[in-house]
Amino acid sequence: MIRAAILALVLTAGAAAAQTPADEARARALDAEIRCVVCENEPISQSTASMAADMRALVRERIAAGDSDAEIRAFFADRYGDFVLLRPRVSAGTWALWGAPLALLVLAAFAAASLLRRKAEAGAGIGEDAAPVPEHDEDR
Repeated sequence: MIRAAILALVLTAGAAAAQTPADEARARALDAEIRCVVCENEPISQSTASMAADMRALVRERIAAGDSDAEIRAFFADRYGDFVLLRPRVSAGTWALWGAPLALLVLAAFAAASLLRRKAEAGAGIGEDAAPVPEHDEDR
């Protein structure tokens, strides 16, 4: 058991040492985009959970294997679900997530324009449909 742990530590250290500065920069950028599945509200780059450390090591292994950034994101999303990505993919399942801010903005603009139009009509007397009231009531 101890030998296996030491061997894993040596292999991980050797793999990390073999990375170029560009690979390490890619790994750090990806670490900031992938959510820790234990903490759930912070990226693996900031998490101190052992699972986050494993995920960071996995990012570096995938980079060393030649995977692109998109392939690494897809790997984690396929393994843990879209929730693991701090910037979820645009897909049929996430269209509401991406479209909701735009829809709310359009709805707010429509509501504001409608409210301003009503206030302008009320102020100008354009919207009054009531018949004029005579000054003297002759029926009395």
